[in-house]
Amino acid sequence: MLAGLSLAFAILGAAGLTWFAIVSLFTPAIPYHLRRRLPLESPEYLHLLRSLSPAEVFEGNRVAILKDGSSFYPAMVEAIAAATRSVNLESYIFKRGEIAGRFIEALIDRAGQGVPVTLVADAIGSFGLFGNPVARLREAGCRVFFYQSIRWFRLHRLNNRTHRELLIVDGRVAFVGGAGVADWWAFPTKRRRTWRDTMVRIEGPIVASLQGTFAENLLECEGEILAGEEFFPTLEKAGASRVLVNKSSPADRATVSRVLFQSLIECADREVSLATPYFLPDKQIRRAMVEAVRRGVSLRVLVPGWETDQRWVRIASRRMYGQLLEGGARIFEYRLGMMHQKLLVADNLWTVIGTTNVDNRSFEHNDEVNVAMLDRDVAASCSEMFEEDLRNSEEIRLADWRKRPVWEKAIGRIAWILERQQ
Repeated sequence: MLAGLSLAFAILGAAGLTWFAIVSLFTPAIPYHLRRRLPLESPEYLHLLRSLSPAEVFEGNRVAILKDGSSFYPAMVEAIAAATRSVNLESYIFKRGEIAGRFIEALIDRAGQGVPVTLVADAIGSFGLFGNPVARLREAGCRVFFYQSIRWFRLHRLNNRTHRELLIVDGRVAFVGGAGVADWWAFPTKRRRTWRDTMVRIEGPIVASLQGTFAENLLECEGEILAGEEFFPTLEKAGASRVLVNKSSPADRATVSRVLFQSLIECADREVSLATPYFLPDKQIRRAMVEAVRRGVSLRVLVPGWETDQRWVRIASRRMYGQLLEGGARIFEYRLGMMHQKLLVADNLWTVIGTTNVDNRSFEHNDEVNVAMLDRDVAASCSEMFEEDLRNSEEIRLADWRKRPVWEKAIGRIAWILERQQ
């Protein structure tokens, strides 16, 4: 009897694993395409984003582009230290080290002064935060929650992580971008140069939407509906930028971040500059890129070079270069360390900075957040930054790509498995 039950459970387990593997590896991608191209400057395109996000485009925001760890970490810690009403931080990566220590001390100090401090960290991405750091924060009065902790009743959502990197201070100042809290964004070592990344500091009416994004996963963790003037004060106009918050989660496979990226590429008329650390575009994005080039768009993609934290992903990514290079796209690999920024500039008009990578994991599995900014000055600043990064990169030519090592070609045939999971 027991032997029969054991065999039955073994068969059911094997069947379940087989089903999971088939679904994970072979579920077809959604065939994204735009029904009709719209001018990026048009009211119709703004209405499209408002309707499909759904999100409002707020005017009157002040935007500051913070290029690397030497600029964004001091600005973030300074903002925390000046907080008088609230500090809310959500992070995928919160890694022990000197930078984490600075953040922790600033958070503890504010909590000690009676300021409500709340941290939402991903249970896997910030696993190293468990133990003494969490104990110190909680003893000081900070509230610390881990998103999607590993529990038996949450196993079906194990693949859903919060990839958001978000800081909101006093409900008035927000930071968003690709960087978590870790030393590798700030300090080089003998084996590794600092990671290249970008964050945005924002003041103005849009900050309420970013606070609402934080509140979404706080609600998931704690069941608390964030409310009150300390979190949602009345916000006056602070600058001239029009900004939209593009937040997505895997409640449905068709996420709004994918709609944003796809529509910007398909609607661009002149130029698309894209920087992403994990570049695994599906057939529909590759098609959109090639078609953009055919109608005269200058399309350039910046990705990591040999210095990357995901070698297998890079090999899988390079396997896809051929179709894009043949179609006229230009691809550059960064040479000065790990290139981790997530940036898209379209027609020197729209700029997107945030946490979404051009891969299936960001589009279908993770909670992500981006800011889409309709501001020519911001676009010009980011385009200049992108050009500087290209000067520190190597352009990959089609002839050179075809001569890549035999071992890379062979591994690339296997690494395609990552295309639906990464």
